Amino acid sequence: MIKRLKKNHTVLCTSRDYKQVTDLAKIRDLKMIMVGKHGGAKRHAKLNASLRRAKTLSIKIKEFSPDITISFCSPEAARVSYGLGINHICFSDSPHATAVMRLVIPLVQKLLIPWVIPKKEFTKFGIDSKDIISYKAIDAAIIAKRKISKNSKKMSKKNKKKIILIRVEEEYASYSTKKRPAIPIIKEIIKNFSDVVVMGRYDSQIKHLDQTFGKKIKVLSKVIDSKTLLENTSIFIGSGGTMTSEFALLGIPTISYNAVPNIIETYLVKKKLVIRETNPKRVVMSIRKILGSSNLEIKKKSKKMLNSMEDPYPILVKTMRSVLK
Repeated sequence: MIKRLKKNHTVLCTSRDYKQVTDLAKIRDLKMIMVGKHGGAKRHAKLNASLRRAKTLSIKIKEFSPDITISFCSPEAARVSYGLGINHICFSDSPHATAVMRLVIPLVQKLLIPWVIPKKEFTKFGIDSKDIISYKAIDAAIIAKRKISKNSKKMSKKNKKKIILIRVEEEYASYSTKKRPAIPIIKEIIKNFSDVVVMGRYDSQIKHLDQTFGKKIKVLSKVIDSKTLLENTSIFIGSGGTMTSEFALLGIPTISYNAVPNIIETYLVKKKLVIRETNPKRVVMSIRKILGSSNLEIKKKSKKMLNSMEDPYPILVKTMRSVLK
């Protein structure tokens, strides 16, 4: 969306200095201004990081003087925009992130959400239902439909083995459980299968995975565009977030260990595009079943669902125009 907006608008794009975003932006040739960083897992550190980020952002945004702010429910973007009198449009598919919703939703002018999430999930945080616009797409569909860059294509040719790809859970978000549910699942999987690749989110997670499993698994320490992993992945096992949805919509057999229960994951489980399984032994049973099947039905169903999803970009543009009036 940023790249499309830049064709007709002057855009200032900011992000926290977060490895997953910083490195992915380089892969996708997207220039960003990094302002502050994540505070980690502890409340005091989170608060101070947010305050520092908001202060720095307030200076940069005042200088840039935008007509409108668009964010994925950033508390700092909400506070700065409100303080400077700038209209703010948000996207969100995460009403379960209650801390963020409480800080952001009361301050925004319009909220854009996937149609599978009832508006009442957001109105309870202080926004009128008439200011919520639904679009017929899961956010992961927009990611799944994108084309990958030449840099990413080069990376995908390095490994041709079929792998079991595991994404560890979010540890630092206020809504996370802090229980590391992926660890017992990985332990059970490596007893039964080889070629296990694990994607960490933070340096601390990568270090913990290396210390726990050594050479029994391959830990991806570099950020890789997820779409480049598709042709090499037999099964994806995720925590139930965006990557779980993305791989499911692209026809890869997907298991969710549901670290953070959410409406999108529940929808995909109901549609039988995702298998929800939290018990390590039953995860292994599901893997065996998947590997013994052609999975043609999943591929057919996922393609049909992905094709049915609309592009929310024109809805964003229309919303921008209505706000700016």
